[in-house]
Amino acid sequence: MKQESKTSLLLGAAFLMATSAIGPGFLTQTTHFTEQLAASFGFVILASIIIDMGAQLNIWRIIAIAERPAQDIANSLLPGLGYFLAFLIVAGGLAFNIGNIAGAGLGTNVLFGVSPELGAFLSGIVAVAIFLVREAGKVMDRFAQIAGFIMIGLTIYVMFSAKPPVAEAALRTVAPDTIDFLAIITLVGGTVGGYITFAGGHRLLDAGVKGKESLRYVNQSSISAIGIASIMRIFLFLAALGVVAAGTTLNPDNPPASVFQAAAGNIGYKIFGVIMWAAAVTSVVGAAYTSVSFIRTFSKTIEKYHKSFIVGFIVVSTLVFVSVGKPVKILILVGSLNGLILPIALGVMLLAAHKSRIVGNYKHPLWMTVFGGLIVIAMAYMGGVSLIEGIPKLF
Repeated sequence: MKQESKTSLLLGAAFLMATSAIGPGFLTQTTHFTEQLAASFGFVILASIIIDMGAQLNIWRIIAIAERPAQDIANSLLPGLGYFLAFLIVAGGLAFNIGNIAGAGLGTNVLFGVSPELGAFLSGIVAVAIFLVREAGKVMDRFAQIAGFIMIGLTIYVMFSAKPPVAEAALRTVAPDTIDFLAIITLVGGTVGGYITFAGGHRLLDAGVKGKESLRYVNQSSISAIGIASIMRIFLFLAALGVVAAGTTLNPDNPPASVFQAAAGNIGYKIFGVIMWAAAVTSVVGAAYTSVSFIRTFSKTIEKYHKSFIVGFIVVSTLVFVSVGKPVKILILVGSLNGLILPIALGVMLLAAHKSRIVGNYKHPLWMTVFGGLIVIAMAYMGGVSLIEGIPKLF
């Protein structure tokens, strides 16, 4: 593989994962918790980045070494475990995709004044079209890259317009006034929870980036993916903090739109429409691709017609949105529940990393095993605390 095409592929996988994470839920969760925690939300972002890095590095490396997708690794570890993991991932992916489709409808509503339902329908067509072209993988990679750069660039503009208290944010990032477990698990769930952390790993595997000789590239792409998502999170947090610090009350029905409009007026509101649409459609693409990648090895029929299953996944998500809708609280809830999938998925992958029948003579670094194990314990604990204490507060 030429160096130029390999670089493009690695960036494509990184942006697929990052833009899968940056969806309507990502925008809503970030602004919601910034309003709640103010500058102390910086600590939540820092904690989530550390957890994200440890989780994703472990998972992507193990997929590359095993040279097979996560569900097959899990089934090799314990027969039936892969089907259980696939069920969790696909169910979470479908739930998120309903919100993603809804976000696309909201973005077109802001930009063109069409109904969210019509906007969602048209956006669904765009997502479907990506998978119907001959070079679907390359188109998906390039679409994710372009949309990612646009989202980050526009958010930087709005952040500067909001004039955030950067010094206060920096201080509270290392010395927070309060620590919120629900916020941490929701951010981790929205960045590497559920299907999201597997999006880039399975994309690299699909493109033939696997084996020991590819670990350097896998590490590079994995860290880049978390970096891209984290940059977007930080800029969005600072934009929201600037608006909140100025005394503006965010609209609970659409917190991120309030931030962009308060920071940059009607131009900001239109920028929000572009970002919401781009974030939503790239997340639709990532969720559909990754969710189907978890079932395509179970059946020769699914493998042969996997593009049709991806299209069907998008169509079902669109139809459910038209029937049900997307409350802000449900997006936050789904993010936190997706975070509960992470300790299960990561725990399975760490056990597999030490089974020679799965990874051969590969020796997984001790520090990565320990780091990953601590993340499993921490996420399971925070998830339990959030379920018992935090989530009921949303309702």
